[in-house]
Amino acid sequence: MRPFHYERPTDRAQAVRAGSVGGAVQYLAGGTTLVDLMKLDVLRPTTVVDINALAADYSEIRLDGDHLRLGALARMSEVADHPAVRRDFPVIAQSLDLAASPQIRNMASLGGNVLQRTRCEYFRDPSWSACNKRDPGSGCGALGGVNRKLAVLGVSDKCIANYPGDFAVALAALGATIDVEGASGRRVLAFEDLHRLPGETPHIETNLKPGELITGFSVPAGPWTRRSLYLKIRDRQSYEFALASAAVALDLEDGVVREARIGLGGVAAKPWRSPAAEAVLRGKGLTQATAQAAAEAAFAEAAAAGERAFKPELGRRTLVRALLQAQAMGV
Repeated sequence: MRPFHYERPTDRAQAVRAGSVGGAVQYLAGGTTLVDLMKLDVLRPTTVVDINALAADYSEIRLDGDHLRLGALARMSEVADHPAVRRDFPVIAQSLDLAASPQIRNMASLGGNVLQRTRCEYFRDPSWSACNKRDPGSGCGALGGVNRKLAVLGVSDKCIANYPGDFAVALAALGATIDVEGASGRRVLAFEDLHRLPGETPHIETNLKPGELITGFSVPAGPWTRRSLYLKIRDRQSYEFALASAAVALDLEDGVVREARIGLGGVAAKPWRSPAAEAVLRGKGLTQATAQAAAEAAFAEAAAAGERAFKPELGRRTLVRALLQAQAMGV
């Protein structure tokens, strides 16, 4: 790990100033991703800004009328265990429960979790010189290399790295918004607009401005949020990232889908919502056939080759299974 300057501001204004000074600045909350990548010499911040002193202001977990409010410094385990979240937003609780290990969930913050970096081996190992995400213009070693776990949706010829998280997939599916504070003040983003697709610039992963700090999330409640779940398919049942996952939420009336929300994980370059799959289901009875049609729509534009060739079919089967399990829920 390289030397760095450490700061611990005591309020939001100090934190934003410290994060906006220029150079390689990183905010530190739980540190479960940042410290790993610093040890690997993938991230080389000149300044680390510890924002844990802000926890009293940004750790809320509150059901506010028709919205769930979550502070960015709330810990994953606290949110997953909250009675209102488990009752009214099971997809969120499950996406957090199925992530990492209990020790990491006790440390990791929600804000840091949604900003976690890809697990692509070529990104995480600096001995590989070809990684456009780490070194723009150097190439993508994964295109012709080891890529079994990487993305098939939203990729480009510059990068096929996948987004590895779970919680963010649930937020994308439910149409959450995100609160951000920066030098220019507060702004609210649709969560789907937080992450960028790789395109020609895979090293630019989010639409955050320099020094901006995520302070919270707002998730709208609806008839579909109680009938929701997160299904995660992986090589082993604990402490493993998804090969494919599905966050689904359904509003059913007499077996007919009034509304559907669908997010996909493990298979895409960013937390992925599928409006095409949702549209297939809306107004129809939920059957094996309609679930399969939705899955086909979700992966209609999947691009897979080599070791990734199995992922579109795995993704389709994961989504079908998730939809039928949500249909069978007692709510």
